[in-house]
Amino acid sequence: MTQVHFTLETEDIQSLIDHSVKDNAAKQILQTVFNQLMNEQRTNYIQAKNYERSEARKSQRNGYYERELTTRIGSLELKVPRTRDGGFSPTVLERYQRNEKALLASMLEMYISGVSTRKVSQIVEELCGKSVSKSFVSSLTAQLDPMVSEWQNRSLSDRSFPYVMTDVIYIKIRENHRVVSKSCHIAIGISGDEEREIIGFMIQNEESDETWSLFFDYLKTRGLSEVEMVISDAHKGLVKAIKKSFTNASWQRCQVHFMRNILSCIPKKDSEPFREEVKALFKFTDIETARKAKNAIVSGYGEQLKYHKTCQKLDEGFEDAFQYTVAGKGQSRLKSTNLLERLNEEVRRREKVIRIFPNDASATRLIGAVLIDRHEDWLSSTRKYIQF
Repeated sequence: MTQVHFTLETEDIQSLIDHSVKDNAAKQILQTVFNQLMNEQRTNYIQAKNYERSEARKSQRNGYYERELTTRIGSLELKVPRTRDGGFSPTVLERYQRNEKALLASMLEMYISGVSTRKVSQIVEELCGKSVSKSFVSSLTAQLDPMVSEWQNRSLSDRSFPYVMTDVIYIKIRENHRVVSKSCHIAIGISGDEEREIIGFMIQNEESDETWSLFFDYLKTRGLSEVEMVISDAHKGLVKAIKKSFTNASWQRCQVHFMRNILSCIPKKDSEPFREEVKALFKFTDIETARKAKNAIVSGYGEQLKYHKTCQKLDEGFEDAFQYTVAGKGQSRLKSTNLLERLNEEVRRREKVIRIFPNDASATRLIGAVLIDRHEDWLSSTRKYIQF
């Protein structure tokens, strides 16, 4: 397991705590952590595992009693373990009262930032006064899997998502003693009531029309329907899969990527007027006005050798880059994948802590936890993402 270091400063940890007060995912995580830790402490007190014959055994397990613990993220329903001799008392609850902020921040960072199990062991021992094994921490982190799986496969049929934004990020995973690059497909849906949701993600071996088709089939199986427009970059496999999977939908080519591709084809020297006209073109939200401006650029610069290829690209890709003016009713937030790019940065910031995932399950666990966290932030917001 790769050794890593924390990247959060004290201010960042406090911010995590303050923004996690109503986070159900954080509440479930902390509740699971406490229950597992108390069971581990009881095992250490008894000096014998379940059904283990041991001469060192000093007592017997005697079930649980329920206790409600009030924390900064809400009330936790805990199952406190008991022993037959009545001598066991978990210390984690006492220490939590004194170290609440530090413990919560550490737990969030352990699970959502994806630190190694070795580092987690050190932090838990320091905060809870009890040594735990790497295998115990690994089993503890696996408790996130059902939460992520349930969220990842939840039904989408209860609401419509006319606009879908999608992209891929690449991550490194160990596989058969090798480090390989894999693709993580992510999709955001803009609902009919103008709100945004993360509607799915999937880790696959590559980015191709086959993997994108598989990803779209996964979304449709969960109830995604009535898609009117898909926003993405111009990856050939992705565009092909969009046309095959969403036959009646428009494709909006990300304007940020498109403009970057156009301007990269010309020399910087003496090209400022052309660059300014192209940038002004992408500010228009009316298709007819934009089309006239595009035709003026192509006719004015297309015959010049250094602009010929660029003008050809602009002319060929124009209609796809301005579909949002019609299918998206001119909503400027639908003309690029900027929203998804910012989400990818959140995933990447935490993924960099790990650098190389030990397996696919570990990557799914971390990325899923990050996406759930952001998803719940969006749902708790009272502001509409777009307004028609």
